Amino acid sequence: MDPESVRFMAREICILRRLNHPNVMKLEALVTSRISGSLYLVFEYMEHDLAGLASAPGIKFTEPQIKCYMQQMLRGLEHCHSRGILHRDIKGANLLIGENGVLKIGDFGLATSFKPNQKQPLTSRVVTLWYRAPELLLGATEYGVAIDMWSAGCILAELFSGKPIMPGRTEVEQMHKIFKLCGSPCEEYWRKSKLPLASSFKQQNPYKRRIADTFKDLPPTALALVEVLLAIEPEKRGTASSALSSEFFKVKPLPCDPYSLPKYPPSKEYDAKVRDQEGKRRKAEAGKGHGGETTKKSSTQAKEEPTTELNAHGQGQLTKNISVKYNASEDNRAGFSVEPPALRYGLGQSNSVIHPNIAGYTWSNKAKEDSNTINERAYPASQHGAQLLRQGSHKTRVAGEFSSIRSARDDRSSRGDTTVYVPKRSRILHSGPLMPPGGSMEDMLKEHERQIQEAVRKARKDKTRT
Repeated sequence: MDPESVRFMAREICILRRLNHPNVMKLEALVTSRISGSLYLVFEYMEHDLAGLASAPGIKFTEPQIKCYMQQMLRGLEHCHSRGILHRDIKGANLLIGENGVLKIGDFGLATSFKPNQKQPLTSRVVTLWYRAPELLLGATEYGVAIDMWSAGCILAELFSGKPIMPGRTEVEQMHKIFKLCGSPCEEYWRKSKLPLASSFKQQNPYKRRIADTFKDLPPTALALVEVLLAIEPEKRGTASSALSSEFFKVKPLPCDPYSLPKYPPSKEYDAKVRDQEGKRRKAEAGKGHGGETTKKSSTQAKEEPTTELNAHGQGQLTKNISVKYNASEDNRAGFSVEPPALRYGLGQSNSVIHPNIAGYTWSNKAKEDSNTINERAYPASQHGAQLLRQGSHKTRVAGEFSSIRSARDDRSSRGDTTVYVPKRSRILHSGPLMPPGGSMEDMLKEHERQIQEAVRKARKDKTRT
């Protein structure tokens, strides 16, 4: 192993040794390989993760079950925060569930130590995009437990609605979705925060808060807790302890016992991705079998295939960077009126790269900065007891995105492909640029959508040639 990987793994090991709670994954052992020189962390085998269960066909959680899962997650977070640990990647795929119904927080690869009363600069390039707090998107480097509480609020609303509530494809779009749902920050927030990217996202026509309207079918106590956890101002989100003492967990129906939860077949986020790919493959085969009668369907499928190739070119290999993409067309469960993604088969939830020209970033120094926060580890999975296990789903590989984009660009040059399909004035390489000074967010989103569509068309033409 290279020294950098050892350093990051050592940090994670130190963090895990400080934690000891029923709702937090426990480090069982360390295993080294003399042949490969790899170091493996050993954890208890967990049959499910919350993302896999929530997306499994035929599974719809009841209110007592949702309260049970949320209560366990918040207890685990309460323990982490009391020990001075920020998780910084709370999402369904990192909430592992055993056969006995016990939920445990896993994957501490992005976790860090913090002191509540001490200001210390931290990276804002953490948390999967769909669950990232607005202050992180605005470039905050001083933050605390509020970023984990925002993620918890997203998960609570997602469990009730049956789908991700803000599935943005880029940082610009994610920020826009947050403002449309949670409302634009007030003038006092902009004035006090002094965040690096505030001027890029500040709007001339602020949005009104729409959480109560969007989630009007939620139980009143659940809606009240969502309102608190998804507050734009970090200090208003409270703590895990205050969330546990909310009325949501006190009124009937009360949280059920974890051991009374139904027994499900093993289901993880990766299984959901496999099901999604298998469904697309069968749909494509069925379209080919019907010949001319399915010309329209085949045309639609032809648009789907290049997107996968585009993601592969633009985001590198998906061997370790696995994430599940919400597919609105295949979601037949009841939910709330949340705006779906404009491009269903666009970039995944963790595919977000800040524009290199903003705030003095360059390809080289940004990759170096992010390499100091992302740890690439190997956790071979096993289904036999507490053996080697890759904990939860794979993290985003921010540092790898830059190198993969550069290699894709170099590959096109080596093939003699010099076609320019993105205007030089706003070239984004499918990463989502931040809004230039004086620009309109609406115009930026329209331009970004046009560039994505153009990239998809080019990818389809390239595939046709080959």
